[in-house]
Amino acid sequence: MQTAHESGTTGSVRHDWSLTEAQALFALPFMDLLLRAQQVHRAHHEPNTVQMSTLLSIKTGACPEDCAYCPQSVRYETGLDREALMDVAAVRASAVRARAAGATRFCMGAAYRSPKQKDLEVIAQMIREVRSLGLESCATLGMLTPLQAQDLKSAGLDYYNHNLDTSAEFYGEIITTRSYQDRLDTLAAVRAAGLNVCCGGIIGMGESVTDRAQLLRTLANLPAHPESVPINRLVKVPGTPLANGPEVDPFDFVRTIAVARLLMPCAHVRLSAGRDEMSDELQALCFLAGANSIFYGEKLLTTGNPDVAADRDLFARLGLKPEALKAAPHDAAAPLTAITATAAAATAAR
Repeated sequence: MQTAHESGTTGSVRHDWSLTEAQALFALPFMDLLLRAQQVHRAHHEPNTVQMSTLLSIKTGACPEDCAYCPQSVRYETGLDREALMDVAAVRASAVRARAAGATRFCMGAAYRSPKQKDLEVIAQMIREVRSLGLESCATLGMLTPLQAQDLKSAGLDYYNHNLDTSAEFYGEIITTRSYQDRLDTLAAVRAAGLNVCCGGIIGMGESVTDRAQLLRTLANLPAHPESVPINRLVKVPGTPLANGPEVDPFDFVRTIAVARLLMPCAHVRLSAGRDEMSDELQALCFLAGANSIFYGEKLLTTGNPDVAADRDLFARLGLKPEALKAAPHDAAAPLTAITATAAAATAAR
């Protein structure tokens, strides 16, 4: 095994990272860490290319969970309006706009603890519409059973997002209504169904550097690395328990991006929530550290995001280019026996 000093220099794909090794990467001089991260990034990815995703909230608010950062929890007064599950046509229209703006992946988020079957049937139709446009599809719907994961795969879903948020040790300070093992079980069900995994965490909730190292180590030591690793900077929403949380040193945030790149060299590391409050210079450092994916558009579920024009301007100034849009799939996803038959009726019943 490599020594802690050597770890992260070769870009080899490993699943046996120790906490000591991950901590040693966080402790590197900042410039050394960024140099290593950029070297590994260029060994595995096309340089100066960023994958563009758009995220749409298809069902907003009234979530029974108590995630301390989330304005969609029914437990907190954040002024957020509750919205029922959108209809399929409205989601398709949003996906068309996202594609026209340059997105290659369309992500659909719903505030569930876990989805009900009648809603899953409608979401399956949304997935088919998104894929028919040539976009990659992603969904984040809370916890899934193995059967639900298989149904989403049959509907044509490409990616499933289910973040670990933080380390197992710090998790109980942020969420009490579901366990860390619940999250790992959903990731296992998603992977067993043949779906790509999108999984990351949130920086700035009061966690320690060790917690950040443990989070990334947990992700890197999964049997297969997540294909997408979103690194979020906490958005402090008034009314949530973390509204007055501590500030994160920008360099510490960049360090987290860089260590994610070193531990998971083939993954897309996504610069995710919190970009609206990041300077152009901070975002540029994140791209240098190995971030090669962003959420693109004016809103991330319920919080702000830089608008399309601002992102295009930043990309032009940095010489970055969007990842190319893939051709539309030549075959629609294999039909679901129950889902296809009842999707229209489920939509009409709303």
